[in-house]
Formats: sequence, structure tokens, C-alpha cells
Amino acid sequence: MFLSLRLARRPRQTRALTAAAASAVLLAALVPVAAAARPASSHTQTIQLQRVGTTRIGVGHSTQGVGTYSASTEIPNTDVLERTVKSAASGSTATVTAPSPASNPIVSGNAGFSGFNGLSHYDSRNASSGNQFSLEPPDQGLCVGNGYVVETINDVMAVYDTSGNVLAVPTALNAFYDYPYAIDRADSPLVFGPFVTDPKCLYDAATNRFFMTVLTLDTNSATGAFTGSTHVDLAVSQSGDPTAAWTIFSFSTTNDGTNGTPSDQGCPCLGDQPLLGADANGIFVSTNEFPLFAPGFNGTQLYGISKSLLAGAATGTTGTLPVVWYDNVGLLATPDTGGMWYSLQPATSPGDATSPGQWDTSHGGTEYFLSALDFFAQGDHRIAAWALTNTSSLNTAKPDLMLHAPAELSSEAYVGPLSFGVNQPGGPRPLATYLATGHGAPVQLEQLNANDDRMNQVVLANGQLWAGLNTGTGNPGHSAIAYFVVHTAWNGSAFAPSITGQSYVAVNGGSVLFPSIGVNADGKATMAFTVVGQSLYPSVGYANVTSSGAGAIHVAALGVGPEDGFTGYPVYGGNGIARWGDYSAAVADGDGNVWFAGEYIPGGTRTLLANWGTFVGRVTP
Repeated sequence: MFLSLRLARRPRQTRALTAAAASAVLLAALVPVAAAARPASSHTQTIQLQRVGTTRIGVGHSTQGVGTYSASTEIPNTDVLERTVKSAASGSTATVTAPSPASNPIVSGNAGFSGFNGLSHYDSRNASSGNQFSLEPPDQGLCVGNGYVVETINDVMAVYDTSGNVLAVPTALNAFYDYPYAIDRADSPLVFGPFVTDPKCLYDAATNRFFMTVLTLDTNSATGAFTGSTHVDLAVSQSGDPTAAWTIFSFSTTNDGTNGTPSDQGCPCLGDQPLLGADANGIFVSTNEFPLFAPGFNGTQLYGISKSLLAGAATGTTGTLPVVWYDNVGLLATPDTGGMWYSLQPATSPGDATSPGQWDTSHGGTEYFLSALDFFAQGDHRIAAWALTNTSSLNTAKPDLMLHAPAELSSEAYVGPLSFGVNQPGGPRPLATYLATGHGAPVQLEQLNANDDRMNQVVLANGQLWAGLNTGTGNPGHSAIAYFVVHTAWNGSAFAPSITGQSYVAVNGGSVLFPSIGVNADGKATMAFTVVGQSLYPSVGYANVTSSGAGAIHVAALGVGPEDGFTGYPVYGGNGIARWGDYSAAVADGDGNVWFAGEYIPGGTRTLLANWGTFVGRVTP
């Protein structure tokens, strides 16, 4: 399937529309690669940040709806936009044998663990009085600080206290970002709003602010078709209370030369899956750039913005907006000819009010990134570590940051589980039964999509970078997790990192997928993920991890049935593999706890088209 020509596909979340609607799914591709020496200041510029207005959660057209829908509104003819990427490689790359890691035992409860059900597809579909799409997967966002827990998913958010009490009701992201309904079902003909997706959030103890990003694609209000205009929208809380006012900012990712943006190949483009990190001076967003109306992939684009200036602009205490520093990493050469850099995961760092972060303040302030190097979907045994220095210059009108040549590090083997789905047990499936009745043929049990082996979230603690990724196991229908610990060493002005630990997490006869690692200020780490087995429905699991290995797997939230969502079923354009996860989230609070959130199949009320939910857990590693 993958020889010298790689066809990579990253399925994105799907929205169910009526026949009059436009594209419902972005299926985006990832093509991994590596880096070369970095010419100073090449491929960089500044982009204008726009201040859009103010907002708050739980107000406006964001009330919950009734959650019952007729087949005529929920069983549409769904258009599907598939985005694929082809990367021509010169020469051949030997296929890496997929690892078969030793299995971790699954055990019962863990002392000190607590948690609560988070947002679900029911919440997302019901927000804004039901004027929402059906979406899979949730794309989990989570940020914790100052006594608050903020959860954001496709396409809804909520605020809790640390005991799980709801402080701000589930609110549609379209409403929070002050957009029209995603789809106004009361109008005839239907009216469509912008498509908001891929939420991420973080709490920054130094500024006592919450930051949340989404990717937004503007649409034609009459047809739902994408117009070509895309942007990252950034909400910044005006205080340490996320239930109070936020300020919305935005910067363009269209990158077709308009509005002061660069003119990249094939654009107008979208900045797929914005990844969010921070250091002492700035917040950083990394995207994968795809032409919106043509095939192609332009690689990773990096954006940096001053944290302190953003916080001041959010409250009006500073009159000048910060500029957005931009770097087209996709223009850099890679170690493998024909590849292109993708999914540079920016680091975050644990901290509290007295010690706001374990950032590296040397070299004018340094932000770190990790990325995978499986450019041609043949597996690999390398990862890349990146350093971005002089981040303190973000506080000036003319930022002058330096992205150092990435360090190519030899690692344990991993391979993307792209060619198959992950098995789950059978059980009651109301949507499958409904479709079988309506179409006169059985509907097969879905598998879960484990996506690929891009790097997941990165945490910097005590000079070490922690991150993991999905990997195949050599056994189709099963996936495992490979994770890495990288020491951020320097030799004078030269970046000289090294891998100081690595291992696998696996389940005998089952799968783990979509890892996120939370690390507290003491360097103790907990990994969260989805766990599923021969007799274990999709559940939220976690394990304490060290640089030398992972402990037993604990089930935080036990799934009660199989995934029965619309994205895997052929009537909606699926291939039998349902969208799942895309990512989980884990973060440490100021008291040494690690909070995490992920997708599973809960009991209780569901919608017609999907039955997924999320769970928020807390544990002290």
C-alpha cells in the first residue's frame, strides 16, 4: 500500500448535514519528515492579530435543547470531502517492523483517584437549542487552574469546579466565539454558520489566564460550502475565572497573500488541528497546512504570540495588540528526501502561582517541540526534537526568534496503525439496528480509528520532554503506545538533546490509543488513553509512567457498549472504521495532581447518530 509513493490520510471529524448542505467531513493527511540546518530568519514574517470582541460561557444562544430528532433531520445524504496527500519519495525507505511490546496488566481502582463524566455527543448536539451538527470525534481539550476545570470538545465547552460541579453550562463553540448557529434548523431554507473545530486549551499560572484555540472555516450561509477563508480563533480569559469575561482574538491561516498573510502553494489553505503550547514568554500554535480546494500539503506552520501582551490586550490594559510571529517550517529540508515536516507538538510546563512554570529561560527564552519522523508510513525508529529561542522578543514590535535545526534522535521502533481499525467487542447498537431495518441488510460492527503515529502532546518538566504516540503492534486490529523522555541539553549555543527514557504501553488481546501524558512539578507522570479489549468496551484508562516503563493500566471510566456512531457506517460514507479520539488531554495542577480527559462509551441518554462521551479524571502520580 505504501511504497515509494505514500498516500496518507488523516480522517477528520464528520458533521451530518441535509442534502442541501456542503461538505461535512475534512479528511486530512499527514506526511511526516525531518529537518536540516536553519538559515537565520528565513521563511518568517509577522501577521496581524485581530481583536474580535468579548464573550463569556453560558450566555447568548447557548442553551441546551431537547435532544430528540426525527429521521428526516438526522439521516441525511451527507456529502464528504476527502483530503489526501501524496508525497513522492526519491529512493526507497526500508519498512520498519511494527513492535510487539510486552503487555501491561489491567487492574481495578487506584487510591486517590476521582473523576466525573464530562461532555458528550448529546451535549454537543443539544447545545444552542439543537442548532448543531452531529460530530465525531470529540477532539479533547482540557485545562485546569485557579480552582477551575475547563473542558472543550467538538463542538461545546463547559466549566466545572474541582469536584465536578458544573459552574457554566455546556455552551456551543459557535456561540462562545460569537458566531451564528452552526446550522439554523428553524429557518427554511437552512442557514449555515462557520465550521468551528479542533479545540485546545491551556491554563497559564504566570498570567493567571485561560487560553483556548479553535480552527474556523468560514462558510456560505446559504449552502454551507467553505468560502476559502480560514483562521485560528484565540479566546483569552480576562481574569483567572473562566466563567467570567473572555476576549476573542483571531489570525488568518488562509495564507493566500491576502490580509498580510504569506502566499503559500495551492492556497487558500486551512491550518489543520492547531496544536497549543507555551513557554515563559509566549503561546505557540502549530498547524498542518492543506490547500482547501486542491490536493497538496504544505507542512507545518508555526505561530507565536506574547502571553503578557495578550493578557493585557484581553483586559484593555495595553493599547497595542501583539503581532503574530510566523514561520513556514514546511519549507525546511528533511533528512528523508520527498518528505515534509508535520505535527510539531509545542511543549507546555507544569506550574502554580508561586512557581508559574518550569520553562527554559536561557537563550532569551526557549520553547521546545517534538515530532515523529515516519514520513512515508513505513514505520520509523527516530524522533525529532526542536528548540525555538529568543522567545522574549515576542514582547517587542519586531520579534526575532530562531528555530534551530532539529535534532534527529534514534528511538524505539513505531509504526502508524493507518491500514486498519482497532477491534472492539460487539453489543447492542441502536443506530446499526435502525440502519439495517431501513436498508434491509446487516450493518457490520465498527472498528475504532487509531489514526496515525504523529506525536501527541508534549510536557516539559525538570528539563525533560515527555510525549507519546500511537503505534501498530504487528497484529492488525490492535494498537499500542510508544512514549519518549527527552533531555533538553545544550552544548553552548548548540542544541544537543538526548533520549533518556522510552517504553511502550500495551494490552494483551486489546488496544490502547491516543495517549496524553501529564507531568507534575516533581517530574511524576501519568498517561491517559482509550483502552479497549476483547471483553472491554471503549473505556478511559490511565497508567503511571516513568522514564524506564509504565505501570499497570487503571480503568478510570468503564465503557458500557460498543461505539455506534455514524462515521463508520457506509450509508454515511464510512468504511467500517469509526472516527475516534483524535487526541486526549492530560495536565498537572498546582497541587501535584494530574488531570486527564478522554473519550469512552458511557450509559444514559444518547442521540440518534452517536453514543460517545468523555470522562474527566484526577490522580496523584
